[in-house]
Amino acid sequence: MTISNKKQAAVTAAMPASLRAAVAGYRWVRDTAGESDAAVYRLQGRDGAPDLFLKHGKGVAAAELADELARLRWLAPYLPVPAVLQFAQAADPQQAWLLTAALPGKMAHELLEANPEIGPAVADALAAFLRQLHALPVAGCPFDAGHAVRLAQARRRIDAGLVDADDFDARRQGWTAEQVWLALQRCQPLTPDLVVTHGDFSLENVLMQDGAVSGCIDVGRAGVADRYQDLTIVWRALGELDAALQQRFVDQYGIVDIDQGKLQFHVLLDELF
Repeated sequence: MTISNKKQAAVTAAMPASLRAAVAGYRWVRDTAGESDAAVYRLQGRDGAPDLFLKHGKGVAAAELADELARLRWLAPYLPVPAVLQFAQAADPQQAWLLTAALPGKMAHELLEANPEIGPAVADALAAFLRQLHALPVAGCPFDAGHAVRLAQARRRIDAGLVDADDFDARRQGWTAEQVWLALQRCQPLTPDLVVTHGDFSLENVLMQDGAVSGCIDVGRAGVADRYQDLTIVWRALGELDAALQQRFVDQYGIVDIDQGKLQFHVLLDELF
């Protein structure tokens, strides 16, 4: 959806001049595919220039953009993530803007919706990419995204009224955020198997081209955590399409026996984000 000139002016009003110049002349299209707290815009059509993405957030969302900036810079030598072009912050009101280059390819969920027959190839590509991500050096990663951190974030979201209960999975429709929280407590303790994780490895956050993963986006939750943080989200998404894809993904990733307890914990945790 192309946004109005009034909306575009509101987003650019407090930008530094260098960032306003960088986005001038583009057509702005609101991107609603993800679930980011920040507003996301695809910038197109500037004299044949490549597309860009602009994220704009206020308050908590502004802080999350700063987190994403740090993770993009750390991941860039290892994986295909969006190149950071500019980042800016304003103190009054607290807001931030993150400008990145668009990556090639289409979202995995778009490809599967258009052609479900490619499901096995997509499952294989996702497993291969996740093995690559999970092989990154844990000791060198400065970001902690483990259970304690994520649970604390979830609790803050509940207390701030930021959890959308209407978006819960079908089996938890009618639940409150507090009921999900209590169910999470019953799943603990868990023994973590720590790797570098994406944090929200959904089909909307993985881009594919020519049968392979061409990049990943929305890495603001990346950090060291149990590998099931990523496995669970993509496992659940594939299961909504075809249970056989779940098993193929697990096999290609290299898991012999899936840990149902960890799956349950991370499914519940994801409801609160």
